Amino acid sequence: MFGQMAFKKTKTITLTLGAAAAALSMSVAPQASAGVVGCKASGGKQEVGALIGGLVGGLAGNQIAGKGDRGTGTAIGALVGAGAGSAIGCGMQKTRAEQAVGGVYKSGGYRYAQNVEAEPLVKMGHKYVARSTLNLRAAATTRAPRLGAVSSGETFQALGRTGDGKWILVGQDGVGVGYVSSAYVYRA
Repeated sequence: MFGQMAFKKTKTITLTLGAAAAALSMSVAPQASAGVVGCKASGGKQEVGALIGGLVGGLAGNQIAGKGDRGTGTAIGALVGAGAGSAIGCGMQKTRAEQAVGGVYKSGGYRYAQNVEAEPLVKMGHKYVARSTLNLRAAATTRAPRLGAVSSGETFQALGRTGDGKWILVGQDGVGVGYVSSAYVYRA
């Protein structure tokens, strides 16, 4: 009887440690810039992947670890699983973002929609607000084709600016979708 009580207590402690490890991996994750939830594409797939991966990894780590190390195995498994699930979820989010703009190509460390010309840029990574409705251009010039507009008062992701500072690359889920004149925007 005493052996069964000790086993139940050990199992409860192990499961508690596993749940704590999964929760810790999820609470620490949002602070990581390129870690568990640092995906440049929006959506919830990365967070869900990290949660599911953390739980599955915790269970696997618990089963793989030796009897005396189940808590450690659970914690390590949860962290590794959360990282793997996060990477898979982020990949799914990026694929969805790329499909939304008709395909993506990479140039100079930036991802561009197929219909947007790559320019040498200075990295920004800030949010900006349009002072008025702005034309969204395929290149950093008023002669470039108009791809759409950024409405007055609309907040948008600025990925970078041209070397002369006159144009800003507007981002959508980390993908450059066009340029707007920097004269008519302000930092959010």
